[in-house]
Amino acid sequence: MKTPGHGQIILLSLVILSLLATIASADHPDLQQGSSITPKEHQRGPEQTFLTFPEWFLVHSPAEYATFVKDQPPSEFPFIGHIKQLWQSYGAVYGATRNKYPFNFGYHVMIVVISTSTTVEYLLRSAYETLIGRVSALTRTHGMTEEDLLAARVAQNYVDFIRVRPFYEYNFFGDLVSLWKEPSFVGPDMFRKWERRYALTTEYLTKAIYGWFIKKATQASYDLALDVTAVVINRLPADIDGELPQFKVLESFPDGSALVTVPRYDAFKVYSIALAKRGIEFQEIAGNRSVILVSALVPREWAPGDDGTEVLFTQPILTQPSLKRVALVVSVAELANLLRRLDDSDLVIEHVYDY
Repeated sequence: MKTPGHGQIILLSLVILSLLATIASADHPDLQQGSSITPKEHQRGPEQTFLTFPEWFLVHSPAEYATFVKDQPPSEFPFIGHIKQLWQSYGAVYGATRNKYPFNFGYHVMIVVISTSTTVEYLLRSAYETLIGRVSALTRTHGMTEEDLLAARVAQNYVDFIRVRPFYEYNFFGDLVSLWKEPSFVGPDMFRKWERRYALTTEYLTKAIYGWFIKKATQASYDLALDVTAVVINRLPADIDGELPQFKVLESFPDGSALVTVPRYDAFKVYSIALAKRGIEFQEIAGNRSVILVSALVPREWAPGDDGTEVLFTQPILTQPSLKRVALVVSVAELANLLRRLDDSDLVIEHVYDY
């Protein structure tokens, strides 16, 4: 699949990232509610709980894709629908932060860059899969080819990786080598085999090169981010080391509360749910006492109770019509209660956006 125009997007991304490096790395005005006891190096702007959603949609979308292509052809995946959801979510978080917090210019630029790049990618993949991929899928007479199976495995490996590490660190070059070493060159459904080999070679090579450039630009423009989140909790849980090995106590206070660190990103969800189930309450997260965003996958007919939790927006899960995504805004003090309610209702807590 040829990608005219993608090169310009890559170059534009690099130029913007470089020009705005000082803006992006600058400290934002402190809008913490009340005096924070979290050390300054662990404090992050309250607007970032909202602004990280578009970034994480670019994890949620590949995760939906990886599940879908385990037994269905990529040509049936709703790429265009996901483009709409990406920009809808950005519009929602922009509206939620516009009048409440300083405009985080560098972060908005980053969101627009990665969202534009993803839009270009999804448009090209949608066009290719509709015109060529769908035709080759119709020629299959023996189910999924070796190339289809490899692509499904790579899609899941990629999702597992980006839940904990930046996307640009993923080794698409290694997947490209596997594509040309593992599947046999001949076999049933030859047209599909070679069409997939061409499509996947183009995709993996483009993503490998793009990731390499973005990695270099990021290293040149941004400071290394902390991989932990500082949290103030009302009390220390007993015997937590075996369950949460990365739980670290920084300081204990006379009233029984404590300043601790837990992992960021996807692991923050795991740790916050585990703490909530032990009856722990959150007082500060990354220096914030105001609100935090949580997304959950719920039945399509689900509606929130009258507990004060705000629904920022909802999105249907396009490949699973019985489900929808809800983005919930809750106070930091009520986060544990929300997590317990969702968990007790057997709902899927998709992510806790820890700033």
